[in-house]
Amino acid sequence: MTTHYIHRGLAKKKFKENTIQSFKYCFKRKFGIETDLQVTKDNKLVCFHDFNLKRKFKLNFNVKDINYPKLKKISNKNKAPIPLLKDLLKISNNKHRLLLEIKPLLNNQNLMSLVNLTKKKKKIRLFSFKEKNLINLYKLNKGLSLGLLFLSNSNLRVIKLKSKKPHVKFLGLEKSFLFNKKLTKIRKSIFYYTVKRKDLFKKYKNSKNLIFENL
Repeated sequence: MTTHYIHRGLAKKKFKENTIQSFKYCFKRKFGIETDLQVTKDNKLVCFHDFNLKRKFKLNFNVKDINYPKLKKISNKNKAPIPLLKDLLKISNNKHRLLLEIKPLLNNQNLMSLVNLTKKKKKIRLFSFKEKNLINLYKLNKGLSLGLLFLSNSNLRVIKLKSKKPHVKFLGLEKSFLFNKKLTKIRKSIFYYTVKRKDLFKKYKNSKNLIFENL
């Protein structure tokens, strides 16, 4: 059985990425969502992709250097309110699938916050390009569904070796790996990012786990 997630909640172009409005629309369509986690200066876990505000809000501030009240004020002013992770978990209400990408390397306080927020929740997967996040989370709670992300130029041998690690329960691979037949030997679930073409989605939707947008 395949499982698909909408990238950053972008089900339609009219929605802004990683907002409660876009998430609710995805849930209404019965899709899970993939979203990103950043950490603010006051150690709040927020749903936001970039490390910096320049692309979204034309301001040269790093998320890690801003307290959440200020970040919320900036994003509200730009009509793209940045939600807390706990806000997303509230509307998901343990009913909808969530795939959460951890962007920064988390400190102990952030790790514990994430574990406490998600440990009693169902249908949540956590993944990251930073393997250290997975190792640390696994130490705190071996029951978490943890995945390791790889770039398009990643070595297949390395991917296979990493897939055997106990803290790696699934993999996140760039969509170019959809065509790689050598991956069949990997005994872990694989999620492919980010599909933006309808023909590609239709071709693989019944055989692969896809992260897609605007389709």
